[in-house]
Amino acid sequence: MYPYRPTYLTLPAIAVVLLLSSCDSTTPVTEVSFSKEIQPILTQHCLQCHDEKGAGTVASGLRLSNYETLLQGTKFGPVIKPGDSLSSTLIILVEGRANPSINMPHGNQTPLSNGQIQTLRQWIDQGARNN
Repeated sequence: MYPYRPTYLTLPAIAVVLLLSSCDSTTPVTEVSFSKEIQPILTQHCLQCHDEKGAGTVASGLRLSNYETLLQGTKFGPVIKPGDSLSSTLIILVEGRANPSINMPHGNQTPLSNGQIQTLRQWIDQGARNN
């Protein structure tokens, strides 16, 4: 058996491996702000029907005028599951995964863009915080 002799190449190679393993090549996820990003989407696309006395509020009980009423949900239950956008009713409705008669926005209103839906999803997945 040969005795172990560290070479000059071994130590730098270990240092390079350690340095590279500590590098994170993923892009950091920016926290989505309810007040700056989510509320404007809701105001633009939803508040016309889901304000205090709108047709959507009368039909479902869902008011989207502020964070608290959004999290209260409808008379049928919550529309947001913090941390779980995939099964949040709000996302199901705006993505068109529900019955076409209840997809949102309703009627001939302008649908949300893919970017707006992604922002909503990200906010919910981040915990749907009031920030």
